[in-house]
Amino acid sequence: MTTIHDAITLDIAKVHDTRGNLSVLEGNAVPFELKRVYYLYDIPSGARRGGHSHKNQQEFLVALSGSFDVVLNDGNEQKTVTLNKPNVGLLIVNGIWRELQNFSSGSVCLVLASDIFEEEDYIRDFEEFKLSKNGIS
Repeated sequence: MTTIHDAITLDIAKVHDTRGNLSVLEGNAVPFELKRVYYLYDIPSGARRGGHSHKNQQEFLVALSGSFDVVLNDGNEQKTVTLNKPNVGLLIVNGIWRELQNFSSGSVCLVLASDIFEEEDYIRDFEEFKLSKNGIS
């Protein structure tokens, strides 16, 4: 069973140049086969995103611009990870509830996903999520 301790930050390679920095995600930079990429932007002040868990999908989140908090919950423990560097990402394994909040103005959240969108993979009710973590479906 996964816990919030399985969600880890990973450094993304950064090439420094006087003209600006370059970071690349390729090869085994994330520990899953990449099947979908999407990004969140123009998020209104005070808005929250996420509010779900995945049964199978894993995700890797990167703050390309600005900052935001990712609140992780495994049904027993909760922790908050602040993403604010474009060369650091957060790996969220399946079975972890996540909420994104406290978006700074102009923030952009890049998400690399291990699977295509399938509604059946989502748990969108927190009480149902907690029951699933305790083996009750």
